[in-house]
Amino acid sequence: MNLNTGTVKLTDLASCGGCAAKYSAARLEQLLAGFVPAEAEDLLVGLAPADDAAVYRLDDERALIFTLDFFPPVVDDPGDYGAIAATNALNDVFAMGGTPLLALSIAAFPEELPMEMLAEIFAAADQQVRASGGLLAGGHTIRDAEPKYGLAVVGTVHPKGIWPKNGARPGDVLFLTKPLGTGLIMSGYKRGNAGSQQLERAIRWMRTLNKDAAEVLRGFEPTAVTDVTGFGLFGHTHEVADRSGVLIRLESERFPAIDGALDAARQGVRTSGDPRNRDFAARHLEIGEGVPEAMVALGYDPQTAGGLLVSIPAERGPALEAEFESRKLFIRRVGRVEEGSGVVVA
Repeated sequence: MNLNTGTVKLTDLASCGGCAAKYSAARLEQLLAGFVPAEAEDLLVGLAPADDAAVYRLDDERALIFTLDFFPPVVDDPGDYGAIAATNALNDVFAMGGTPLLALSIAAFPEELPMEMLAEIFAAADQQVRASGGLLAGGHTIRDAEPKYGLAVVGTVHPKGIWPKNGARPGDVLFLTKPLGTGLIMSGYKRGNAGSQQLERAIRWMRTLNKDAAEVLRGFEPTAVTDVTGFGLFGHTHEVADRSGVLIRLESERFPAIDGALDAARQGVRTSGDPRNRDFAARHLEIGEGVPEAMVALGYDPQTAGGLLVSIPAERGPALEAEFESRKLFIRRVGRVEEGSGVVVA
């Protein structure tokens, strides 16, 4: 492909895009098994256990959140790519209960890529960082045949206001703050199994920061929170169940899907991340008889810049739903937490 023709398609330069490009969770577990985590009194969240970001306490009132995320192009429009990549990184701070403060770009691009495209990527990322409450203050670039972009982000949180993955308790209910299916729709669009309207809806969701959802959640003191990204709903639910020492029962008929995602799944569309997610999570799942394969595919589908998976005491659930609805924000109850271990998909 001639990168100077003005007809560059970013996704043609990538072997896979978005969070489907993540290293498989199963291999990541093997890699980290031999790694000795750092320990320090003020390291509140590190690798023991790992979470959506690291957290370091400065004093009794302030802690810093550190995270980074980058990936190859998930869409062809440079502005959408920059905004989605930035959103995906910033959302890790919101998943920890924090507020973004400062971001740095992580950029790898072919030298031949038109400067106008790079400018659009950076400008869209800057706009998302500002919308999150932070500032984009620099970064680092290297030459690479495959484009990659993302952010390293520093945020702040009160040491007692951190939302971990490992706090879910029996009696909690589980909510999702975005519908699922970004991977299915993007793969389906490439294969002709999803239309431009479905793709546009998926892009809108991927560009949506979890800021507003997190602001509502702070008033309800959730017990556990994570964002649903590359490991899919099933993979991230397993992480919450395993680290919390509980059983999570998911209700497949309540899984929210972006319009077009289930149609693509029924037509056999799968992403490159689907088999990796099955390799990681399947042995921890009990999928009930009668659960449609399309819903199973939706649960394994790697999400890019997905919503928050929230565990909260059941008695607070109705008020939480009412508050989200009053602010015209999406929320859907998808399961409950029980005594036991593992994940059951009913």
